[in-house]
Amino acid sequence: MADRQAVPARPAWKEPMLWLVVAIPAASVVASVALLVSAARSSGNNDAVTDRVQRTAQIQVADLAPDLAARRLQLAATLRVHGDRIRVSPASAAFPRDAMLRLTLQHPLRAQHDITLDMPRDGEGWQLQHPLARGHDWNLSLAAADGRWRLQGRLLRGRDTAELRPALASR
Repeated sequence: MADRQAVPARPAWKEPMLWLVVAIPAASVVASVALLVSAARSSGNNDAVTDRVQRTAQIQVADLAPDLAARRLQLAATLRVHGDRIRVSPASAAFPRDAMLRLTLQHPLRAQHDITLDMPRDGEGWQLQHPLARGHDWNLSLAAADGRWRLQGRLLRGRDTAELRPALASR
């Protein structure tokens, strides 16, 4: 029988199987900690809907009265952006022309970039000067200053015009 040469034992840190046994659980722990840190840093409510909601038996209930009022009044408007100037023009004859309007521009991802503007009456519409980032879409909400009615729309990236309509379709 041939003499077998003894294979010298390798140090444990050179064994690939040991690295797998240690690395996979360690990566899981690091990922879990990163997820917990990310969740702890998110601020406040992460809902896509910014309206006040009442939670009853794990069901969210929002007040739709402003949307119903806009539908009943058959309101519609057009928003136009030209440079730093934002203009809202009524698109229906029933539009209350004496009211101050509140325009809310909601960033699609970051609530800290949301903008709320009180728009003064100017001739046949409402307009004001305010710089607006145009590199992303904006979710729009136009309402009477007292909150009686509300129109909604979306200003797409790179577009200058958006239609504002009641959120609830007419029957």
